[in-house]
Formats: sequence, C-alpha cells, structure tokens
Amino acid sequence: MGEGEEKNGIIDSMPLFAKELIAGGVTGGIAKTAVAPLERIKILFQTRRDEFKRIGLVGSINKIGKTEGLMGFYRGNGASVARIVPYAALHYMAYEEYRRWIIIGFPDTTRGPLLDLVAGSFAGGTAVLFTYPLDLVRTKLAYQVVGSAKAQVKTIVPLEQIVYRGIVDCFSRTYRESGFRGLYRGVAPSLYGIFPYAGLKFYFYEEMKRHVPAEHKKDISLKLVCGSVAGLLGQTLTYPLDVVRRQMQVERLSAAVKEETRRRGTMQTLFKIAREEGWKQLFSGLSINYLKVVPSVAIGFTVYDVMKLHLRVPPREEMEAEAVTTRKRNVFT
Repeated sequence: MGEGEEKNGIIDSMPLFAKELIAGGVTGGIAKTAVAPLERIKILFQTRRDEFKRIGLVGSINKIGKTEGLMGFYRGNGASVARIVPYAALHYMAYEEYRRWIIIGFPDTTRGPLLDLVAGSFAGGTAVLFTYPLDLVRTKLAYQVVGSAKAQVKTIVPLEQIVYRGIVDCFSRTYRESGFRGLYRGVAPSLYGIFPYAGLKFYFYEEMKRHVPAEHKKDISLKLVCGSVAGLLGQTLTYPLDVVRRQMQVERLSAAVKEETRRRGTMQTLFKIAREEGWKQLFSGLSINYLKVVPSVAIGFTVYDVMKLHLRVPPREEMEAEAVTTRKRNVFT
C-alpha cells in the first residue's frame, strides 16, 4: 500500500467529529498567529490606556519594538495559540453538532440563518467554558510590558512582582492567589459577548454564502470576503463586552485597584468605565480590532472550509438529509 493510500485510509476511518475537531484546531492556530501582533496592541489599548492610547497605533508599534524587540509582538501568543486551538476545535465541531442535533430533533426546522445563529451561539458558549482559563492567562501575559515599571510606579505593581515566567507560572500563581474562581475571572462578559458574536458570525457568513452563485462556491477570494464582513459586523455589535472582560482579567495586576473594585460584576464594570473614562473607552482599540478581525475571521472560515475538503467531510446538506431520513426510518420501525 502506498503512502497516499495509507493516508487516505486513515482519513476515511476517522469519525466525523474528529475531522471537524482537527479542521477547527488547525484553523484557529493559523488565524490567531497571523494577527498576534495586532492582538497584543489591542489588549494594551484596552488595559493600559494612558500609556499606549496616547501614542496611537504607530507609536505603540515603535514602543514595543524598541523595548521588547520582535518577539514582544508575540508576547502571550503561546498561551493564545494554546487556547485558540482547543477553542476553535470545540467551536467549529460544536457548531456542526448542534446544527445536526437541531435538525434531527426538529426535522421541520427551516434551514436558514436563524439555525446558524442558534447553533453558533451555543457552540461559542461551549467553547468558552472549556477554554476560558487559557484566555485569562493569555491576557495577563500580554498585559505585561517590559521596561514600563518606572513610568507606572504609582499605579502598577513593581515589575519584578508582576512578570509571570510563562504559561504554567501564570496558571499556578493565579490559582494560588484567587483559587479556581480566579481562573474564571471575567468569564461572565465573555459569555455575554460570545453568544451574540459567535451566533452573528456564523449567521452573516452562512447567509452571505447562500447568495454566492453555485459556480463560485469554491472561490477562496469570495470566502475571504464573506468571512471579513461576518467578523466585522459581529465584532462591532459585541465589542464593549470584550473591553469589560479584559479590564476584569487584569485589574488584579494594578496596585491602585481597591478590593471592592475587584469584586465588581460585569454590568457594574461596564458602567464604571463609561462613567469614569467615557463611553468611547468601551470601544477602545476597536479600529485595531477591525484590522485584526477582518483577516482573522476571513482566514478562519476559509481555512476551515479548505480543511473540510482535504479531510473529505461530506457536505452539510448531504449529512443532514441522511440524518433526518435515518430518524424517520427509526420512528416507523
């Protein structure tokens, strides 16, 4: 048996959910790494407003480059990829599974954007609950800025006290300081945000694909356009909750934050930011996020569709029709 035949045999023997997990994981890793530098700057805009918002995008790029070098743009990206691979794998797989379950459970359900909205929303929530601690660690690592302790001595804990030595160190110290609940600090706004964002992302993407002529269905450039618009619209509508989540995740690193402030909930934090820093702060970093989201979501959906083709995942319509037929046959036997 040749190498190609052996590879095909392995792919054909894999269960459907495993193929979807692999396709989703590869998608997440590629998309996240492609936009890691913009993600780092966005987090700094959201959480270190005085230090970075003032100097703008170009100034922030120069500052990080001078103080931390090229790898500074990827600080926290190890934790980010470690989170996004299982997150994306679960997200895409759960979306497909929820979609099939809804169709099998409710055969008369209309195959349309509402189905994608519901399946995408629940898939996003499922993925967040399983991978949130890794997102928390990623944010804490990205929050650290080498060489900024002197400028922030009145508001930031001294550098030697806040620098985590890596993902494992950040995990262990967070757990020792705050327990299991500390690893899920800020999860509420994540869930509030991911339900509409994930749902809207799939909703817009699948709806736009439905309007693409049959002869252009496999056109990668059109998939990229559909993914870009989907990410843009979904992110704009849910961005303030992302800002709240980041603030809640890093507030323990600030010496100026009082204990009662650290116990604020999602809505309290949102209104506190709006009252003390203005409503514009709830959209801080959004322009950078547009630069990140457009390629990230576009690359994500496109790579996922391409991976499904390589893994020979049957078309959704074919699988759904077969599942409904099997269910009806079981009912009558």
